[in-house]
Amino acid sequence: MITVGQKAPDFSLPAGDGTNIRLRDFKGKSVVVFFYPKDNTPGCTREACDFRDNFARLKKLGVVVIGISPDSPTSHRAFANKHKLPFLLLSDEGKEVAKAFGVWKKKKLYGREFMGIVRTTFLIDPRGTIVRRFDNVRVARHVDQLIESLKHGG
Repeated sequence: MITVGQKAPDFSLPAGDGTNIRLRDFKGKSVVVFFYPKDNTPGCTREACDFRDNFARLKKLGVVVIGISPDSPTSHRAFANKHKLPFLLLSDEGKEVAKAFGVWKKKKLYGREFMGIVRTTFLIDPRGTIVRRFDNVRVARHVDQLIESLKHGG
């Protein structure tokens, strides 16, 4: 599991527009990477729209926002267009990046066990170091908590 103080694993993933995005492309900038289970589900849509609604505040703080899920680039493009999401959504169909960050885990729902993304957000500093990790994110007020953390240095 990746913890605070460690270097964030570099990655290269396709975005909804077909381009490949690497974490190292944002060296020198603070980056928020939020992992979410699935496009167009109620919780994930609320989370993405909360990032959208607070995007100007995050941008003012100098933060790049990246969402990652196992959905395809085509799904991400449709999701972003439908909800007017102004940030990058990256496709981790092979779950390699989710596994590298330690967010691909066994989950339980209605007594059934399965593997999936555990909603987690990472704040990465301009040097590529994890400075904050939000585990088992609850969507309500999460972006506000993140912004408060940013205002207080991570």
